[in-house]
Amino acid sequence: MLSLWNEPAPDHRDRIVARSADRVAWLRARSRGITATDVARLSGAASVQAVALEKIHGSGFGGNAYTDHGRAREPEIARWVKARFGIEPSDALFHAAGRTEHLATPDGLAVSTSGSLELAEIKTTKSLWRSVPRSYLRQVWWQQYVLGADRTLLVWEQHDDFVPVNTEPECRWIDRDENEIYLLVQLANRVLDLVKRERAR
Repeated sequence: MLSLWNEPAPDHRDRIVARSADRVAWLRARSRGITATDVARLSGAASVQAVALEKIHGSGFGGNAYTDHGRAREPEIARWVKARFGIEPSDALFHAAGRTEHLATPDGLAVSTSGSLELAEIKTTKSLWRSVPRSYLRQVWWQQYVLGADRTLLVWEQHDDFVPVNTEPECRWIDRDENEIYLLVQLANRVLDLVKRERAR
């Protein structure tokens, strides 16, 4: 697998920064860079400013019933992913090759029979998706860039008042898109530049 700049990427296992099981270390590490969750919001100049301000001052968002439901369901959905696709759950925070401030925590990863890296990303939603929300595609592409992965299994479970609608989640493979990744890297670097300038004052 080649990196964004066509140089061989170091093994992803050598680029683990922290694990979410150690929440304090994981949150501290995330605060020092830009994550897939941050990048999911990067759709233009206004969002660059908004994400940068949040990185500097904090969001104040501590979660809600929907995020609590997602955290509760994720291990169950991850077991389904492992049984059906052989993708192991992961709680590791990785940095990109050569960019320690570019970060991602995919929900699962596996090495395919061809030797390429494949990821999984798990979502819960109250909405019926007619197409994958753009913000989730940005999150997936960023994770692929950080890890050096070829594709991601995006898995989602719809619920009605926090009760799953179907007996099994839905899923779709998302292929790596170098053009989209290039644009996201530019936007992410603009966020980091703004944060650096503000903290240097």
